[in-house]
Amino acid sequence: MKLYYSPAACSLSPHIVIKETGLDIELVKVDLRNHTFNHGEDFFTLSPAGAVPALSLPDGTVLTEGPAVIQYLADLKPESLLAPPNGTLLRYQLQQWLNFLSTEIHKGFIPVIYGDPEEHYIKRAKMKLMDRFRLINHRLGEQNFLLSDAYSIADCYLFALIGWAQAGWLTSYMNLDIHLDDLHHLAAWYRRIAARDAVKLAIKEEGLTATA
Repeated sequence: MKLYYSPAACSLSPHIVIKETGLDIELVKVDLRNHTFNHGEDFFTLSPAGAVPALSLPDGTVLTEGPAVIQYLADLKPESLLAPPNGTLLRYQLQQWLNFLSTEIHKGFIPVIYGDPEEHYIKRAKMKLMDRFRLINHRLGEQNFLLSDAYSIADCYLFALIGWAQAGWLTSYMNLDIHLDDLHHLAAWYRRIAARDAVKLAIKEEGLTATA
């Protein structure tokens, strides 16, 4: 199998899951500026949307969309306990959080990253993101991790997204104003996740730095 990723993108979450599970998966870096990999191969031939992550399976199937990819990886190693068993209430609650992160946080960053910093809707988008981070902060005040008191792939996904809120290039350009200073539970959670060996290894392999 191969994971197609780009440093600091949401593909960091399956990268972390790979390190957590110990799965033997080749990492292929994608240049999202021109959507190529391996010295010029067209990434659109693998991912029609041109987005990472993309997971190439042994039979040639290519699985895309982060929440689907990280669930697939976790299910390959059920003993990792990164995802509850299928059919359980906890698995549906995992789906609930993955959908929330995808629609409310991940997509919430899109107008902030790609919009004109002077546009009024950017301010509204930032306010909405902060509201969502406050909700997560409240949740983490009640339990150690996002899904429950057990670490899961939902934490891997959230960690990758939190990285965008801490990215210097983005905060300086967009005046993002999304900081963890007053979100004490979220900040403590972020430090715990960043200290995990698998997370540190994935971050190092992508040439990144976790900033609390």
